[in-house]
Amino acid sequence: MPSATPKKAMVAAEAWRAIFDFIIATAPQRNRYIGESGLTPNDSRALTSLSTTAGRTMGSLAEEWKCDASTATWIVDRLEQRGLAERRPHPSDRRARLVLLTARGARLRSKSLARMYLPPPELLELDLSELVALRDAVTKLPPSNPSVIPRSRGPKD
Repeated sequence: MPSATPKKAMVAAEAWRAIFDFIIATAPQRNRYIGESGLTPNDSRALTSLSTTAGRTMGSLAEEWKCDASTATWIVDRLEQRGLAERRPHPSDRRARLVLLTARGARLRSKSLARMYLPPPELLELDLSELVALRDAVTKLPPSNPSVIPRSRGPKD
C-alpha cells in the first residue's frame, strides 16, 4: 500500500465513506432493475462473469464469486434453467465442464448492464466540472474485478 500522510489518509477515508454511502443509498434502484429482469443479485453478478466465447470452469467461478463449489453450481443451475447459460465439455479435461452464456444470456446481460450503468439522478445535481473531476479521479482506480466489462470513457470534456 502506498504511503500516505495523515492528512491524505484522512481525506481518502472521507472520500471512500462518501462513495460507499452513495453506493449503499442508491442500491435500491439497482436492485429494482435486477428484480425487473427476473434475476437475483447473485444471478446478475454471475452474468457479468460469463461470456459467449470464453468458457469458465466451476472452480474459477467459485473462486471469483468467493463461494464454495456447490453454491457456484447452484447459481449456474439457475442460469441454465432459464436458458441464460450452458455447460460444455472442457476441450482438454474430460472431468471438467465450461460455463458460457447463451445468446439469450448475452442479450439479458447487455440489457441489464445498460440499465445498471444509468447514473443515479442524484449525480446530475453536480455541475459538469464536478462530474468531470469525479469521473477522472475514479477512472484512475483499477476495477475491483477485471473480468467485468471494461470501463469505457466518453468524450473528453
